[in-house]
Amino acid sequence: MPKDISPPPLKRRRLATTPPVPPPNTLRIFAWNINGIGPFLPETQKRITSFFPDPSSPEPRAQHSLRAFLRRHSHPHLLLLQEVKIAPSDTHTQSLVRASVSSPDPSEHYEAHFTLPSDAHNARGFGRKLYGVCTLIRADFAREQRATTRTVSWDAEGRFRIVETAGLRGWPRLSVWNVYAVNGTGNDYRDPVTGKVVGTRHDRKLAVHKAMRDEVARLEGQGFAVVLAGDMNVARGLRDGFPALRTRPEQHMVNRRDFEGRFFGDGEGGLGMCDTFREGSGERRYTYFPRGVEWGASCDRVDYVICSKGLKGNVIEAGMLDSEVERGPSDHVPVFGTFDFGKPVDGDDGVDADHEDKERIEPVRRE
Repeated sequence: MPKDISPPPLKRRRLATTPPVPPPNTLRIFAWNINGIGPFLPETQKRITSFFPDPSSPEPRAQHSLRAFLRRHSHPHLLLLQEVKIAPSDTHTQSLVRASVSSPDPSEHYEAHFTLPSDAHNARGFGRKLYGVCTLIRADFAREQRATTRTVSWDAEGRFRIVETAGLRGWPRLSVWNVYAVNGTGNDYRDPVTGKVVGTRHDRKLAVHKAMRDEVARLEGQGFAVVLAGDMNVARGLRDGFPALRTRPEQHMVNRRDFEGRFFGDGEGGLGMCDTFREGSGERRYTYFPRGVEWGASCDRVDYVICSKGLKGNVIEAGMLDSEVERGPSDHVPVFGTFDFGKPVDGDDGVDADHEDKERIEPVRRE
């Protein structure tokens, strides 16, 4: 088998390729489809077996805690989680998430912001425990850059949470998206209001691509630099699938071309954005490793950190933590991107220390 289409090296089954801690004035973003928040939270009630511990048994809850992940990766400014699978009414689990990332140290304390499904027709299975994203923002970064969060009016499935900053201390105004894109299938898509079938999930995926593209263009026109990070549910090209890129049914090719044209195309309607990992590497590496099959036997790169072309020169590192250790209980591995914004502007002291959280963080909107 030719070397350039080999699966991931076997050693990645065991070793986590943690990126080094970057210098000051850099923005570090991690994104991860965790396939359910449950394994990352402490158990609230002890099982009977816990009173008779087996010394050889692992400690999965501690091993997969959000706090441990953040500490292991030197507390990034943003951790964007997809597919958290929290029911909209489950405020208890949301509180557990917030408690698990709380710290008296602002450089280690995170604010948790959720977008959960409100669509009664397209997000109704599993007791409403499906889809959903959670954005964790480091408190000192949120304060220094006057970060606010919002949702979008054209999604009710809990797929987007946007962080926007004021552009202080020499940094640009940023719009950082937590994205859990639609998976294109032939299943019905229903009007979120009437419940009437109006197409397929493939149709919905294309409609969301267009809505995303239009919103990014609007933001760039307002002076924002945009970062899209998370699970895009599409592999870009031949290098992004092993043992082969998915080409059947044909609609997957249509979805891929649409994604490429809207976000990476330089022609009419294209944003010319930068795939931060691919920009610096032609290597075959992957982010989706399905469970139940041997590691590396089947995998795809469907998770990305994508940025406005104006940020291309600020990217200093990007990649994925492609090991079984970092995959944890999920079927995706984390991806990351680091941006260097240089030295702070003299005389700009940032946010007043008395600036209240209620002014900085917008309430969750349920469109």
